[in-house]
Amino acid sequence: MHKILPKENLRNFFEKLKELGEVHAPVRRGTIFAFSKIESVEQIEFSYVRTMIPPKKYFIQTCEEILRFTPDKGYSPVTTETKKVVLFGVHACDINAIKILDNVFLEEPVDLFYEERRKNTFIVGISCEPDDFCFCKSVGADSVQDNYDLFLYDLGDRYLIDTGSRAGEEFLLSLNLQNPTSTDFEVLRKMLSERDLKFKKTLNAQGLAQIVDSNPSSEVWGRYAEKCLACGGCTLVCPTCRCYSIDEFRDLSLEKSTRTRRWDSCFLRSHALVAGGLNFRPTRLDRFRHRYNCKSSIEWKSGGLFCVGCGRCSAFCPAGIDHVEVLNNLVHLSVMTI
Repeated sequence: MHKILPKENLRNFFEKLKELGEVHAPVRRGTIFAFSKIESVEQIEFSYVRTMIPPKKYFIQTCEEILRFTPDKGYSPVTTETKKVVLFGVHACDINAIKILDNVFLEEPVDLFYEERRKNTFIVGISCEPDDFCFCKSVGADSVQDNYDLFLYDLGDRYLIDTGSRAGEEFLLSLNLQNPTSTDFEVLRKMLSERDLKFKKTLNAQGLAQIVDSNPSSEVWGRYAEKCLACGGCTLVCPTCRCYSIDEFRDLSLEKSTRTRRWDSCFLRSHALVAGGLNFRPTRLDRFRHRYNCKSSIEWKSGGLFCVGCGRCSAFCPAGIDHVEVLNNLVHLSVMTI
């Protein structure tokens, strides 16, 4: 279903969304943007390119208790009340990233914490313009086919709204909006064509998974690993990175303890350290190569890469390492040595 929303009616649209739950949208935080709870449509930064922390924070908390232990009851799961959230203004790359997380956390065994938050989230996507770091078009994540409730395409003085779920259709029918005309779709096609020409960065993604996996000794890894600070920042801002660690904390009285999980990074030396002191990836080079191998591998259910081309890892890398530059150099040298 498609409808037209004149921009002068955006405030009414927003107030209606608030009836579904807390509305969270991109807001400015100094020089960066962040998804945050808002109360009015005026707080939204519609022209943002990317937030530093992706929407995954709504489904996988940075740190949370998952089990509690007492001597008499043993382990019991932590139950928390999940609130209903409307995520407004999510770009196509991040919606595709959430789809990848769904394929990971909602497969057997289902992650109950993730499942509860996911089913209570209403996703409203919005079209965007690429900047110097975006390469979502190279990996097919610049558009959406599913995994959202509503998607707004900016046509200038109005939005063309596409529905992606039954909940989205029911919401849109309650607004009594006009149907789009053939002119609206012509404007949309023109807008999308012009947007395609604005991408400045292209990843050579053809056969990338095989190329990365079959070139563990390439000098490219060493060249860039020397620059890498191994801070793990690229994994924290990545919308599809999902590594976490498990810790247990015991009360001094020994009467209770909690099991907690928190975001972790495969770039940190401790991540692959196991009992006995063995580390599967002891060097920075090992960890650098591993992350690129992970991001360039195929997500079996969608058939696409685990990278959605949002550009966060490059935009926020303190060492200035460009994800696309690394991989394109690897592909280039691989072709040269055939």
